[in-house]
Amino acid sequence: MTVPTSPTDPTGVARAAARVPASAPPARSARAPRSAAQARLRRQSALRWAVLLPLGAFFLLPLAAMLEFSTREAGNRHDLAAWAAIGDTPELVQGITTSLSLAGLTVLVMLVLLVPTLTWVRLRLPRLRRLVEFLCLLPLTIPAIVLVVGIAPIYAWVAYLMGDSPLTLTFVYVVLVLPYSYRAIDAGLAAVDLPTLAEAARGLGASWWTVLLRVVVPNIRGALVGASFLALALVLGEFTLASLLNFDNLQVQINLLGKRDAAESVAVSLASMLFAFALLLAISFVGRRRRGTTSS
Repeated sequence: MTVPTSPTDPTGVARAAARVPASAPPARSARAPRSAAQARLRRQSALRWAVLLPLGAFFLLPLAAMLEFSTREAGNRHDLAAWAAIGDTPELVQGITTSLSLAGLTVLVMLVLLVPTLTWVRLRLPRLRRLVEFLCLLPLTIPAIVLVVGIAPIYAWVAYLMGDSPLTLTFVYVVLVLPYSYRAIDAGLAAVDLPTLAEAARGLGASWWTVLLRVVVPNIRGALVGASFLALALVLGEFTLASLLNFDNLQVQINLLGKRDAAESVAVSLASMLFAFALLLAISFVGRRRRGTTSS
């Protein structure tokens, strides 16, 4: 077959060279990036395990020691007598019920107080954001003992008007959880285009309560769950305020129980921590399921 010539290429060499297929690159150069990526993944995996193993030992060894101590009996024997005695101690059961009730009430009041307030500030009063943030973060700067000294006279009137119930600790617990819950909810509101969503809903005839309940809350559900968990963990672990104000909650009962039965006290402490871990795992599972549903 002859190669056509052109005035600029009388011999047709350039056209023939253009039709010759290029040689394939060496296999070694194609494998080099893959080998580098695999080596990088191995280094990252080794670094991850080098960090996770010491941290896991740091957190799990004390829990294992608590489990061993709470099941230890005379003669190097182990049984679950201390764990079985948890349900047979009326004061402890009452403390658990009180703490769970306080946790539920605190979460409810905190959400009712913060969600409408922060939503309204972001939509209508943006100049007050710094003031609201300052007020919500202020309890972090006040030690618990100083807070007790300040609110003790107020609680004398609270006890006079509402009765001497441990559930009145809800008011002061809401103040304690404000800094942590505020950060979680504010971050959730900052992650969505709140003005656009609110204007669209209002343009379709929705009331402000409809906007709040059917537009804002579904879009910050993860932030609300995180804020609720932080409040729940703080209330279940709170001791100072309840003890100094002469109320009995779970931590106060654990402290009193430890003076007469150390094994049962440690068992209750471990059970409360495992309960908090289970809540965290449940919240993480719900969050992953929610993201999967949204992405699909």
